[in-house]
Amino acid sequence: MINEQIRDKEVRVIGADGEMIGIMSSKEAQALAREAELDLVKISPNAKPPVCKIIDYGKYRYEQARKEKEAKKKQKTIEIKEIRLSPNIEENDLNTKVANARKFITKGDRVKVTLRFRGREMAHTDIGKDILRKFAEGCGEVGNMDKDPKLEGRNMSMFISPKSQAQIQKAAKEKKKQQEEAERAARAEAAKAEEAEAPAAEEASSEE
Repeated sequence: MINEQIRDKEVRVIGADGEMIGIMSSKEAQALAREAELDLVKISPNAKPPVCKIIDYGKYRYEQARKEKEAKKKQKTIEIKEIRLSPNIEENDLNTKVANARKFITKGDRVKVTLRFRGREMAHTDIGKDILRKFAEGCGEVGNMDKDPKLEGRNMSMFISPKSQAQIQKAAKEKKKQQEEAERAARAEAAKAEEAEAPAAEEASSEE
């Protein structure tokens, strides 16, 4: 609302320089705005009393439009990329398609993975589920499977959505921890093997 459209009994007024002027009637506030050759604009209608500011309305509208435009630029539009599979897909082809899906997910896009059954393949939908779950595992570091694979007609599909940065960092830490534990276990096994071999070597040399 602006100028004469503001009919509240009392309003809290902020001056053109941002200074708080105080509470007064809307008519008094409108008079102050006219004296400054500016407009009285209601900026917080739900406040008690409502907050109005004395400003250049044209400039105010321009700034608001500019801020909205900047906010839209920062908002990322999530696209859905589709990847198609078949029940008899080769391992190499599956790995290639998983790699493509990971690229899409890393960019922030959602991926729909569709597996189509033909003819008698419909009798082996369990194979399709296994392929889709394997596909989801391949994308596990960067994305989450939204729901279990769903069969609609001859198509079985699932969606994989990007993980948050916090989830990715947590998964990376867990993977690193598992690798370190595996390395420690391997070193311990190697050390045990060396200890076991040492007496045998000593015995062999003494016999000579």
